[in-house]
Amino acid sequence: MESSSSTSSSSTRRTTSTEITSTSLMAIQNSFDSVYSRYAREALDELPGNFTITDPSIPGHPIIFASQGFLKMTGYDRDEVVGRGGAMFQGDRTSRRSLMEVREAVRNDRSCQVSLLNYRKDGTPFWMLFHVSPVFGRDGGRVVHFVAVQVPLEGRRLRRRRSIGCRRGSGDDGGSGDYVLGCCRKEVCNDNSLEVELVSSMDHGLDHDTKELDSDKPCEATDDEKRSVMVAMDNIFSVLTHYSESTGRLVCRKRCSIPDMGLLSTSLIISLGRIKQSFVLTNPHLPDMPIVYASDAFLNLTGYARDEVLGRNCRFLGGPDTDDSTLYLIRESIKNEQPCTVRILNYRLTLSFTFAYACKLKDRSSFWNLLHISPVRDASGKVAYYVGVQIEDECKNEDRQGLSPEKRQLSVVGVVKVAVRSLSMHAGSSKS
Repeated sequence: MESSSSTSSSSTRRTTSTEITSTSLMAIQNSFDSVYSRYAREALDELPGNFTITDPSIPGHPIIFASQGFLKMTGYDRDEVVGRGGAMFQGDRTSRRSLMEVREAVRNDRSCQVSLLNYRKDGTPFWMLFHVSPVFGRDGGRVVHFVAVQVPLEGRRLRRRRSIGCRRGSGDDGGSGDYVLGCCRKEVCNDNSLEVELVSSMDHGLDHDTKELDSDKPCEATDDEKRSVMVAMDNIFSVLTHYSESTGRLVCRKRCSIPDMGLLSTSLIISLGRIKQSFVLTNPHLPDMPIVYASDAFLNLTGYARDEVLGRNCRFLGGPDTDDSTLYLIRESIKNEQPCTVRILNYRLTLSFTFAYACKLKDRSSFWNLLHISPVRDASGKVAYYVGVQIEDECKNEDRQGLSPEKRQLSVVGVVKVAVRSLSMHAGSSKS
């Protein structure tokens, strides 16, 4: 029965892994290659040590690269890890306090080092020294990625102890098989998907049949282990900075410039990434009111990549048959700081394949866009952004939860407003 339990668990993991869409995988690959080039993967694979690279701008803050050492340490294959969040390695004995410490560091664009209990693929728990650092873009000071280095700690022995509850698998051996690794908290605005960030708060309300520790106290790292973390981080950043020069998108370990006025914090980016509807955030305080955030659903709807959208005014979605009177109505509503809903003809980017030239050609096709625009105010009441929520007119029927297009758009606006206001209140209290 033990083997059948393990088989069931492995099957579950493979099913979950295949749920990552091809579009998400393309975004993940582009996230790495556009900054460092694909040749950087080979250089990183030659480095010793266990580390991952993640992208906070992609919903779920997924892993975009995992080292050979990390895969060997955890027992996963690379295709089981890339595209997933750090919650998959956490279990019911993982310290929530440590996770929150790392989460706050990530949200505030700073480094952090903690001792953390994680779980391998087979359910084996192990202590590690976990160090995460942001990777900054040299131009504009934006956080591009996060690098996380993990060093296993051998200073504490682990033992298995039974506890009442459920476990993954269906074995009757009473203590063997794969163990439940914990679950993530569902977000109100996240449809049926789970929040999977670099670190994710855990639901500890369930009892699990699990491998526990002799003590709840964290395993302390030695000075040598702490030094090995910093050496590994030095080597990783050396590779990243070198290969970013070839793409012209230079990165650095510390902020090399004052952040742009339109730069969104990592905290806000992660919050917005949980919203599954198509929307953009624009900044009215910057010249030409550019897009400063675009959801994955927006990219899927329009066919553009994220780097083709950010920094541009939304008018690039227009075309020869876009009604000028509709554009005038949008401009007037923004001028008066009022919301508006319009039906506008927009143009998406499509790819066509020609056998004659054996290449993909970019083309534009029109679609009717049910667009809702609304001002987003900060805690002081001033307009900080404008949010535009798009629903393709042909697909505007009620969703599976029975919400009309108008209610779906208003729900997105509401979540964005709460995120922006909460962030500005937190920033204000920190300054005071």
